[in-house]
Amino acid sequence: MIVSRQVRPPPALVTVNLTQRFQTIDGFGFSEAFQRAYNIYNLPEPKRSQLVDLLFNVSTGAGFSIVRNGIGSSPNSTKDWMNTHLPTSPGSPAAMEAGNASYMWDGKDSGQLWVSQQAVKYGVKTFYGNAWSAPGFMKTNGRDSGGGWLCGVPGANCSSGDWRQAYADYLVKYIEFYEQSGVNVTHIGFLNEPDYSASYASMLSTGAQSASFIKVLHPTLQKSRYSHVQIACCDATGWTAQRTMTSDLVAAGVEDLLGVITSHPYTSPITSLTQPTRLKVWETETSDLSGKWSTRWYSTAASGAVTTGDGYTWANLIHDGLTAGNVSAYLWWVGTQDGQTNGNNNEKLVLVDGGDYVVSKRFWAFAHYSRTIRPDAVRVGVSSTGAANLRTTAFENVDGSVVVNIINTQPEAVALQVVIGEREDAGGEVRAWVTDESNDMTELVDELVSVAPDGNTVGGVTVPGMGIASVLVKKADW
Repeated sequence: MIVSRQVRPPPALVTVNLTQRFQTIDGFGFSEAFQRAYNIYNLPEPKRSQLVDLLFNVSTGAGFSIVRNGIGSSPNSTKDWMNTHLPTSPGSPAAMEAGNASYMWDGKDSGQLWVSQQAVKYGVKTFYGNAWSAPGFMKTNGRDSGGGWLCGVPGANCSSGDWRQAYADYLVKYIEFYEQSGVNVTHIGFLNEPDYSASYASMLSTGAQSASFIKVLHPTLQKSRYSHVQIACCDATGWTAQRTMTSDLVAAGVEDLLGVITSHPYTSPITSLTQPTRLKVWETETSDLSGKWSTRWYSTAASGAVTTGDGYTWANLIHDGLTAGNVSAYLWWVGTQDGQTNGNNNEKLVLVDGGDYVVSKRFWAFAHYSRTIRPDAVRVGVSSTGAANLRTTAFENVDGSVVVNIINTQPEAVALQVVIGEREDAGGEVRAWVTDESNDMTELVDELVSVAPDGNTVGGVTVPGMGIASVLVKKADW
């Protein structure tokens, strides 16, 4: 009698090329603007500390390394508004420049300061202060909501005068308040979605108008003790809209005055048509605004299309941003939100309600990248053979460790062999994690994952069907 036996296919080969180098990574993060920070702050202990740890712990949590804070412009904290630190107009730009501005700092900043202080304790060093609008008295429409332009930029003349210098001083004062509270702002943005007029804080601007203000803000920073703070622009609603603004900024001669180009992908996604700049590019806000709250990893609609709120979708979108867009930072919109706001949609990573919290699979999709790819890592070349539909990225951290993230786009699990080429120092310890419907960045046991005697060949890693795996190979002398 002949007994047949199943022959397992050889593992797929993933090869890392350290000599092929791309963008340097600044990090991954989120915002708690519009008073979302209070969702964390108001949690009872130990839940509050546990959630903070989940967000920032580089060993067991997401290890987020960038916090984006909204700079308030509203006259009060009604609804979820972010209150300004200059609630009363000094009367004129001249009066403000003469030192007659009555700044009022409440030491909370809509709860964002406390979250930032917790992030500092975990070693976070990148804080992006981003204004949705200037205070209303500095704008053509007299209020911080409903669009309007900053008085003094081309085409925006106001009887009250040119408020560009006053707005620059206002932003520098914000940086000072945060520094006094133990948080060093590293990036400052003066616009959010300047191509969209909203019922909440918003301010319109073209690329040329933005350049006009940058020519004021940059020397203001240089004259202060915050010359190291980088200017970010312009957080347009979509990748295409930002490409237009970026081209206008370059044409206006302000590229050298900027630190990073920033964009959202709401109205148009990140594509291989990269931003026309030599500066670093950040994706600074994205989310699923239309889907209902979901904790699924992979799900399909009745049409068979993958839904936008699941973790698998966002793992792929982060991959696209890092590879097609060459972004140096990838940020989610809000980290937390309650179950009542905006119909309990998917714009949050963590649902906070009733004194407890629930974590989405989108959170773990982010964690695969944010925990393993640390600030100043460099994206390097990587290829795969032996299995169809693997999507891979690879990075070399500053400590010499190498990270490979592998998304499996087919329903069958795939065994892997990872080879790190062109490395002088052989690898030592290897760690690997997987996420799918049943796993939340679950670490694979040491008995399964191993490094070959050459120090740079890893075996024993299997990527679940429609799942993601991350492999971290540390240097032998770690």
